[in-house]
Amino acid sequence: MTTAVYPGTFDPITNGHSDIVMRAAILFDRVIVAVAASPGKRPLFSVEQRVALASEVLADLDNVEISPFDTLLVDFASQHDAKVILRGLRAVSDFEYEFQLAGINRRLAPDVETLFLRPAEQYAYISSSLVREVAGLGGDVSEFIHPAVQAALKRRKL
Repeated sequence: MTTAVYPGTFDPITNGHSDIVMRAAILFDRVIVAVAASPGKRPLFSVEQRVALASEVLADLDNVEISPFDTLLVDFASQHDAKVILRGLRAVSDFEYEFQLAGINRRLAPDVETLFLRPAEQYAYISSSLVREVAGLGGDVSEFIHPAVQAALKRRKL
């Protein structure tokens, strides 16, 4: 059984994230969406809220689990017997940073592979920070996020 971990802050989870998870769920026996606490990023939603939103958005995927984490990613992967770390690449500009992460993770855990997935083209430009910014300025973000996420953003009164 191959387990893959898809880590991120998911603040909030977008349709691009969901697209990657849905495709990963076909490729792997088990996918863990690892929601990073990331207090240094000063997330809009608490880790508990982000886990709840991801759980609601991805509820239809039987082999997908949502879990918070605040440890080294490779330690989290090891604790869950994951041999694959999934990372999303929206554009070439993402690659350098992701390449560095993959390199250090390989040094720390040589038995864990990092695989990159690209979201579908219609989601390639979406980021959580852009969704927050557009929503905060009163723009319509409904095509970028699940309705539950849109409702949560409205409750936050951005």
